[in-house]
Amino acid sequence: MIPITGGRVLLPNATIAEVVSYTNPEKIPNAPDWLLGRLPWRGWRLPLFSFAMLSGSAPKENYTSARVAVLKALGGNPKLPFVAMLTQGFPRLTTVMPDLLISAGGEEDRAPGVRAQVLVRADHAIIPDLSAIEAMVAEAIAA
Repeated sequence: MIPITGGRVLLPNATIAEVVSYTNPEKIPNAPDWLLGRLPWRGWRLPLFSFAMLSGSAPKENYTSARVAVLKALGGNPKLPFVAMLTQGFPRLTTVMPDLLISAGGEEDRAPGVRAQVLVRADHAIIPDLSAIEAMVAEAIAA
C-alpha cells in the first residue's frame, strides 16, 4: 500500500525498485500538470508523475512529506525502463489474500490510469493501470 495525496495505491511489491527522497524535478516543457518533471536516479532521468493528479483524486500535490517510488516499467520500452511516482511517505507491506480484496467501484466510472478501486480489509485503495500510465507518460514526453 502506497500513500498518495487523497488515498492509497495498491501495487505488487515486485513492481517497486526503490523508494527515494523527493527532490525538485527538472521540468518537462509542455507536459501535463500530472507529469511533474524528471528526476536523476542511477544514471537515468526518470519521469516523475503524480498519480493523484493524473487520476483526478487531487487537484495539486503536497510536497511536505513526499517521497518517490521508482517503479519498474512493464511496457518493454527500452527508453522507459522505470517511471517514478510521487508518494506521501513510505509504502506499507500488506499481504493480500483473494478473499480480502473486494471491488469497490464499477468499470464505467474509472478515472484515467485506474484499473480498479478495491477494499483491502477496511482500507480503500486504487490499483493503477501501469501500462496505460506508461503510455501516457511516453506520449507526454514525446509531445
